Amino acid sequence: MAGLPVPGPQLITNETDAPIAARIPRPVQAILDVLRDDGRAAYVVGGSLRDIILGRAPYDWDLATDARPEVLQTLFPGAIYQNTFGTVAVQRDGVQYEITTFRRDHDYADFRRPHRVEFGTTIEEDLARRDFTVNALAWGAVPGATATLIDPFGGRADLEGRRLQAVGNAADRFGEDALRMVRAVRLAAQLEFIIAPPTLAAISRQAELVRYLSGERIAGELHKLLAADRPSIGLRLMEATGLLRQISIELADQRGVAQAKVAGEDLWDHTMRTVDAAPRDAPIVRLTALVHDIGKPSTASDGHFIGHDAVGGDLAEGLLGRLHFPRVVIERVGLLVRNHMFSYEPAWSDTAVRRLIARLGEPALGELLALRTADNLGSGLPPDANGLDELRTRIAEQLQAKVVLDRSGLVVDGDDLIRELGLAEGPILGSILDRLVEVVVNDPAQNDRPTLLLLAQAMLTEDR
Repeated sequence: MAGLPVPGPQLITNETDAPIAARIPRPVQAILDVLRDDGRAAYVVGGSLRDIILGRAPYDWDLATDARPEVLQTLFPGAIYQNTFGTVAVQRDGVQYEITTFRRDHDYADFRRPHRVEFGTTIEEDLARRDFTVNALAWGAVPGATATLIDPFGGRADLEGRRLQAVGNAADRFGEDALRMVRAVRLAAQLEFIIAPPTLAAISRQAELVRYLSGERIAGELHKLLAADRPSIGLRLMEATGLLRQISIELADQRGVAQAKVAGEDLWDHTMRTVDAAPRDAPIVRLTALVHDIGKPSTASDGHFIGHDAVGGDLAEGLLGRLHFPRVVIERVGLLVRNHMFSYEPAWSDTAVRRLIARLGEPALGELLALRTADNLGSGLPPDANGLDELRTRIAEQLQAKVVLDRSGLVVDGDDLIRELGLAEGPILGSILDRLVEVVVNDPAQNDRPTLLLLAQAMLTEDR
């Protein structure tokens, strides 16, 4: 592989490894033991080891060995050979662990993946092909040796310095897989690390390579980035390095757009504040916060952004579609963007509140209120500005009263109209049901079987 880094000396001595061993769960230790008992090298590698050293809870566990996939399937009955890159999945107590044969990557030509992979023979070879020094760590041993931390590229020192840098030559690593650049800014946000200047400079120089990536891969990293405590750390790095412009010109164009929010801050700053203020445990709200003002640059005129919510809904759906987010996610985000500029007034009637509930639906309405709270904070306002607390109370009252919000709440259904009025399946039937919903939203007392059938009969006459 071009530019393959040469491993340096092992930096961590055996005496420092006890805390690492104590934090490796029993199922992982058991897998290591099976491998070593068969005379195989066995190591915990990558992000799980990085998180152990940082005192974080690992999301998953990856292991590496010199055993070939067919041997692993023999050692672990029921194991599944997942791909052509040497990864075998082993289930233990309902948890999946991935074991990968040592590898040497070769011939990257599309900035996404190697054209072929060669199996390696040593852990050092395997670590040399990894992205960042903090991920190029391993804990384990060859047969007959004591388990220890293998750190050929100074990853432990970078963890202590809260620093992210590429293994070897950053330009080579990013040329092999352009997603590593997006992963770098995501990890910077998740871990709250700085990116070492040479690595950051390489990202800026090679940002355009991101255009070769599939939307799914970018979306996966974006989802993880938005789950960080402060996504703005990574998002600001994306904007500063040019990665953002490769992913969304519309979002990148927010930089420099003035608006009357927080003094001295532009539209991009407002978006960053809003994203950070959105609830971490509400991924739809976080994603919508990122794109809620995506329509402002194209609608900007004399300090106003007329229609940016409607334009933004279309742009947001277009962006998420290019990134291959699930259709239901795209539709929900579009709905929230188009409705985020609602203006509540205490003079709203109960009917107006019910209309808002009916238009959004209960789940989306909760997300819209959370988005508006984050938008308030992103604008330098109190979280309950614009009467949000009062609106929440009124919405809760309506929901507690079990008001009708859609066809399912009507005391009559399509079968009733077919049987009683001689209607047939089709658009006329659907139109009448929707009009009945509108009647009941306006006046819940009208949700009475004889009344609705009488109204439906009159509507049928009008339609004819």
